[in-house]
Amino acid sequence: MQVHLVDGTYELFRHFYGVPSHVTAKGEEVAAVRGVLGSMLAMLEDGATHLGVATDQVIESFRNDLWAGYKTGEGIDPALWAQFPILEDALRSFGVTVWAMLDEEADDALGSAARVAQADGRVTQALICTPDKDLGQCVGGKVVQFDRRKRLLVDAAGVRERLGVEPESVPDYLALVGDSADGFPGLAGWGAKSAAAVLTRYVHLEAIPPAPGQWEVTVRNASRLAATLVEEMDRALLFRELATLRLTCEVGEVDDWRWLGPTSGCEAMAERLEAPDLLRKALRLAAGRF
Repeated sequence: MQVHLVDGTYELFRHFYGVPSHVTAKGEEVAAVRGVLGSMLAMLEDGATHLGVATDQVIESFRNDLWAGYKTGEGIDPALWAQFPILEDALRSFGVTVWAMLDEEADDALGSAARVAQADGRVTQALICTPDKDLGQCVGGKVVQFDRRKRLLVDAAGVRERLGVEPESVPDYLALVGDSADGFPGLAGWGAKSAAAVLTRYVHLEAIPPAPGQWEVTVRNASRLAATLVEEMDRALLFRELATLRLTCEVGEVDDWRWLGPTSGCEAMAERLEAPDLLRKALRLAAGRF
């Protein structure tokens, strides 16, 4: 059994900036919602059976309390912002499991679902459908990342190729180099090559020797990097906490994610979205399965 775990926030952004506008007769911009919904139906048409979509119902999370510069919803186009609740309602009405996050983030839900899938003996593969490098920390065993746009499957070897570190070191790596998308800068002087070289040997921040003469790897400007890490270890540990996914979100069990066809509210939602083609497709797919 395969399970598909989709980053709905990423998908909504991608479709908002990638498809033409569609304003309904009632004045709602719904193009991105229609795009994501159509994309999920395409996954089901391609054979997906167990599907969950995580969204950021609000952009802010517990991480904003830890770091003042962490990403917020500031600057998001209102026409995009307004489509989040519509997307969640639309997916549910079409029978797709939705994890709409409040205190945590969509990535936390995806990681939590991957953990549940990993522990289920019936699951042969769990595909986390997002290119987000944060999710690399969840890769291993049955869990892989899948970039649907590039049709690229990333396993543990793929994480190593992309970032230069093992999946378990991804939060440590991001702590050192920073993550501009999430709004934390990393440590001065530390770059992708130096972080990858050191963490390949020492795996986690606490295991890195404080003196560069103790390092068993050769890194340019090692003395300066070691001094920076010693001086700013507390900050690095905070950044690692920001980058570490919470894997305890309530996402249910694998059986809860099985697509059982559209709900009774599907027709009304399709009418709201002015998308009769999506309704017909959902009904056709359900008729072919059940």
